[in-house]
Amino acid sequence: MLQVRNLTKLYDKTPACNDLSFDAKGGEITILAGPNGAGKSTAIKSIVGLLRFFGQITIDGHPNKSIDAKQVLGYVPEIPNLYEALTVGEHLEFIRRAYGLDQSNEPYEAELLRRFELEDKKDKVGKDLSKGMQQKVSICCALLHHPRLLLLDEPLVGLDPHAIKQLKELLGELRTGGTAILVSTHMLDSVEDLWDTVHIMMNGQIKASRTRAQIAESNESLSDLFFQITEGAPAEEAE
Repeated sequence: MLQVRNLTKLYDKTPACNDLSFDAKGGEITILAGPNGAGKSTAIKSIVGLLRFFGQITIDGHPNKSIDAKQVLGYVPEIPNLYEALTVGEHLEFIRRAYGLDQSNEPYEAELLRRFELEDKKDKVGKDLSKGMQQKVSICCALLHHPRLLLLDEPLVGLDPHAIKQLKELLGELRTGGTAILVSTHMLDSVEDLWDTVHIMMNGQIKASRTRAQIAESNESLSDLFFQITEGAPAEEAE
């Protein structure tokens, strides 16, 4: 579903992402893990089409900035960016109209609002919502059109325990339904029960990649590997 090849993004000649190549497959949850500043968010924003970059990114075989790619893409940014004067209901209406969703999608919308405890917040405007509430609305907007590729940048930050539980359950359901999911996080333990493939990033590069099966077969500790890389162990040891 998602193919990233030789992604490089420079800021003042300094690479935030340096020749990244990886895939995110349908029916799997792929993790970009690493400390703040590793290049995870830059990679996500490049995939979404918010940044210019060198390399090639395709979504379902289409260039990432094409309409065909954007129609199947859902994105939850690290920092919610709601319209201050629109209500929760109006945000969802905006998404419905943008994607041409009809009334058959209304039960799913109601389910999302119920699961994230937003049913009584439909008439509240964005500027009056807490950061956690804004994050919930952002998640609902990203999921409303049933994306086939879902990108989430530090999605659990700011969420209450109930919302975290609901989001994890939803991600599991989406994976079962064949959605490709890419999650960026610096908190590996927050996604330890979710992932299928993990790429550990440091200094704009992927330093190690593992599947869940590889970890299980080798009895390797993913957390130990993570800290070896992020706290300064030589790359040769980690790979």
